Parts: sequence; structure tokens; C-alpha cells
Amino acid sequence: VQLQASGGGLVQAGGSLRLSCVASGGTFSNYGMAWFRQAPGKERDVVATINWSGDIQYYRDPVKGRFTISRDNARSRVYLQMHSLKPEDTAVYFCAASQREFGTTKYDYIYWGQGTLVTVSS
Repeated sequence: VQLQASGGGLVQAGGSLRLSCVASGGTFSNYGMAWFRQAPGKERDVVATINWSGDIQYYRDPVKGRFTISRDNARSRVYLQMHSLKPEDTAVYFCAASQREFGTTKYDYIYWGQGTLVTVSS
């Protein structure tokens, strides 16, 4: 499975961005999907995950109520809608695919996109 993320950019604090990730080379609905992020000098952490059908989501505490993960299996895409962005959300965001229906750690995911940079200015 190949993953291509897009939608990052520079935004002011309080603003919004929508990240998109398109998958190719596999049956998209067979993969649990997730967004991770990695800030400079820090570990790659999970942001949000979603199961095969899209009816189960997980959010890391710092983004709960601000970010929404969704997927469109017909278009082989997963999205991350981000609102009320904060400077601490600045990071490279990665989409990832798991052969499990649902996973909440980086060890559950074996396919990774190249990352898209989100910069939130104060």
C-alpha cells in the first residue's frame, strides 16, 4: 500500500486545516487508518485512528474536541480535519495503514506516507 498525504501548511493559531491521505495498491477498506505527528526532537505520536468502516475513532487527549478523523472508502482516502489549532500542534503529520481493523499505537501500523508539515504560528 502506498500512502500520499497532503494539505499541510502555515496557519495562525485558532485556524483550521484539513489533511488528506490517498491510498493506492491495496483494498483500502481492509486497513485500519491513522494520523500520527512528529515534532522536531520528539517521538512520533498517534493523533487519531479509525477502523475499517469508519464507525470507531480514537483521539489522543490533546486533540480531542478539535480534530476529526474520517475516511471515504470509495475514494481510498482518510482525512484529518483540524480546528482551533495551537502552536503545539506544529509537526510533520503522517498517515498510516494497519492490517488490523483498529490500532492505537505506531506498532500497529506497517505502511506510512511521507508526511506533510503543519506549522501553527502564535
